[in-house]
Amino acid sequence: MGVKPDQVNELVDFYHAVEHLGKIAALQRRWTAAERQAWIGRQRRRLLKGGAEEVRAAIDAVCGSRPGKALKREREYFKRNGGRGRMDYARIAALKLPIGSGAIESAIRRVVNLRLKGPSIYWHKTTAEAVLLLRSYYKAGRWNHLERQALTTTTGIAA
Repeated sequence: MGVKPDQVNELVDFYHAVEHLGKIAALQRRWTAAERQAWIGRQRRRLLKGGAEEVRAAIDAVCGSRPGKALKREREYFKRNGGRGRMDYARIAALKLPIGSGAIESAIRRVVNLRLKGPSIYWHKTTAEAVLLLRSYYKAGRWNHLERQALTTTTGIAA
């Protein structure tokens, strides 16, 4: 699509990450409810401040040397998603970008589900994708760019 890698910010939804912290805390049977909440709160604050490494260390400490299957799965979630800045919420917040996926999920619901789906509305996959692309160019204020691109492509083929 012509987007340079330095123009992309890949991020794991903060609220989904906190859900996984909750699952880890829930698996700590010896902890009281207050201890679970305190642990989740501490890790949540660390994530918000850019301390994904500290959170992974805390998770490793909680898992111990012989974690069960569920704890291993949750630990792997943070190992898999914590690298490459995918949990650098402090940096993303400083850029004034959202740390949750709610806006994207809402946009998908509004644009795709409500505009392309409905009673007596049927689309082929390629046609639906084309309509979404056209709408994206229009809404982004790049319609003129699309026109120039279409004319250049057509002219190049005809020559």
